[in-house]
Amino acid sequence: MRVRLSEVELDVEVSGEGPVVLLVHGFPDSHLLWRHQIAALNAAGYRTVAPTLRGFGGSDRPEGGPEAYHPAKHVGDLLELLARLEVDRFHLVGHDWGSGVAQGIAHAVPDRVRSLSLLSVGHLAAYREVGWEQRKLSWYMLLFQLPGVAEEWLRRDDFAGLREMLTEHPDAEAVIEPLRAPGALTAALNIYRAGLPAEVQFAPELPLPPLPAVPVMGVWSTGDRFLTEGSMAGTGAHVAGSWRYERVEEAGHWFPLDRPETVNGLLLSFFEKNA
Repeated sequence: MRVRLSEVELDVEVSGEGPVVLLVHGFPDSHLLWRHQIAALNAAGYRTVAPTLRGFGGSDRPEGGPEAYHPAKHVGDLLELLARLEVDRFHLVGHDWGSGVAQGIAHAVPDRVRSLSLLSVGHLAAYREVGWEQRKLSWYMLLFQLPGVAEEWLRRDDFAGLREMLTEHPDAEAVIEPLRAPGALTAALNIYRAGLPAEVQFAPELPLPPLPAVPVMGVWSTGDRFLTEGSMAGTGAHVAGSWRYERVEEAGHWFPLDRPETVNGLLLSFFEKNA
């Protein structure tokens, strides 16, 4: 369904009945990332709300440069979406950049969050604390800061650079296709340019508050080429509420797609404990 908000129109998948689960995807995905979780959660008695963020997939791509895609803009969009759908309390799940957006939502309305599940990406302070090991894996984040240069590298030879990054992605071709549209790749990259410039990624002096006092689960996959285990496991030191850490073995960065049964089981057990 299409939902018109104050600034953008989002492509949103809403289904099921029961307690609400908000599912937030990352780069360069859409709500289709969650299709296996949606089916399982609906069958277990949950209502799922899975938006495609502004700048991705079939959602609007507003003009205005990187600031139009700042993570705070995504937080605002999703809180407005929940208001339109008359959702009060909800479970919150984010993968990749969706984890960062989910953390922003938890900071904004902690009293409404039943639980917070972070997949792949943990607290930024834990990410920094890993140091050089994480920096080596995050080389592409610096490349993404370069307008025009990043787009050329990713698009060259029919998106060869992006295809290499998406080697483990089960839906790589389907994800690349919408990025061929004029302005689509830049819009997707703008979340990095607005939300994680170099001075934010590795600035130890920049204070970062802990996650609020909500139940938090962090999940990392052993085959993730972009994120160290420490960046997620260390998140436990930066939460004010309860903390649970889980590893998904023999899975890549997009483990909601390649290990759906494992992810579904973890989410359902966490939601049940924090009903």
